[in-house]
Amino acid sequence: MHPITLCVGSFERKSPLLSNDEKERFDPTQFQESIVQGLNQTGTDLEAVAKFLDASGAKLDYRRYAETLFDILVAGGMLAPGGTLSDDMTRTEFCLFTASEDLETMQAYAQVFNKLIRRYKYLEKGFEEEIKKLLLFLKGFTESERNKLAMLTGILLANGNISASILSSLFNENLVKEGVSAAFAVKLFKSWINEKDINSVAASLRKVGMDNRLMELFPANKRSCEHFSKYFTDAGLKELSDFARNQQSIGARKELQKELQEQMSRGETLKDIIAYVREEMKKTSISEQTMIGIVWTSLMSCVEWNKKEELVTEQAIKHLKQYSPLLKAFTSQGLSELTLLLKIQEYCYDNIHFMKAFQKIVVLLYKADVLSEEVILKWYTEAHMAKGKSVFLEQMKKFVEWLKNAEEESESEEEEGD
Repeated sequence: MHPITLCVGSFERKSPLLSNDEKERFDPTQFQESIVQGLNQTGTDLEAVAKFLDASGAKLDYRRYAETLFDILVAGGMLAPGGTLSDDMTRTEFCLFTASEDLETMQAYAQVFNKLIRRYKYLEKGFEEEIKKLLLFLKGFTESERNKLAMLTGILLANGNISASILSSLFNENLVKEGVSAAFAVKLFKSWINEKDINSVAASLRKVGMDNRLMELFPANKRSCEHFSKYFTDAGLKELSDFARNQQSIGARKELQKELQEQMSRGETLKDIIAYVREEMKKTSISEQTMIGIVWTSLMSCVEWNKKEELVTEQAIKHLKQYSPLLKAFTSQGLSELTLLLKIQEYCYDNIHFMKAFQKIVVLLYKADVLSEEVILKWYTEAHMAKGKSVFLEQMKKFVEWLKNAEEESESEEEEGD
């Protein structure tokens, strides 16, 4: 075992500057002996352990000695900095680290913690802090102990007993460098996905802003999508590697959108912007349908829009007229045109000042040869989305009738010509 040196507040108990109250706070010997004795009596019967912990909370000061309590339940005794057991205190052999290394046993242990925290809600924060600390101590534990802790943590995360923010401890440089973090993450995510599914993992990671940080489980020289993908796919976690790849691609799209906005704000030429976008499409394998969505969003985000409905329409028409060649460059397929039209519908619905501008924007882009009559008619009859549907269909009614009449006239002219 290679303990790492960490400074954890609760281990500073030998300081001569502590007051009597603080000495008691950091002298959990009596507390430890009571818990160890109870665990030795209940043994491996986890039902009995849960009952003992429930009853002891009424007599013992769990609030004050939360860290000691969790150390004992996980490792059998108080942990010194780095993850080694303190020599000078009584221990128990009945704890997580001495249990069987299998999912069923870990699920049973998760239940013990779950019942304890449900009963004593104030332990919730202390338990999260404990897990964060244990993750920092990983190098001080054996491989089997790490595996058990990883499985338990995965189950607790799946059931919402702890927040995914605890995973930040795994980004510790020492753990990452020696491959401890990545190996631990494999076991953790396997038990999490086994308990729930990849969507649950994704939602929890997004909630705490961890969805784009999984690459940090590897040292800087191995922080690539390819390495991540291979590592987790080989470990049987293809779902996780697909999720990370998707997150990276979302990140790349956001960067691309930001860069496009800046180019437009700087007033770069359409020719240069189109060349840049084409290069990015080639480099990142982004489809034209995806790209037209990014172009539209960038286009509408680089302007400070007027808050008055009657003025914003005029402003939008002027702006889109200028950039219509850019939109035309990335709507060479019917599907891209339809994607753009749906983006316009969504934008006008989400930005209330644009509600009346929808028809004028569509007509402008029809005249600029960005949107074809086929796509506009398809959108009108079947492909529109629900957002603002009745308002926008009403707005488009006359123009669609005109398109249909023009189409019929052109067909009859062709027949006459034949």
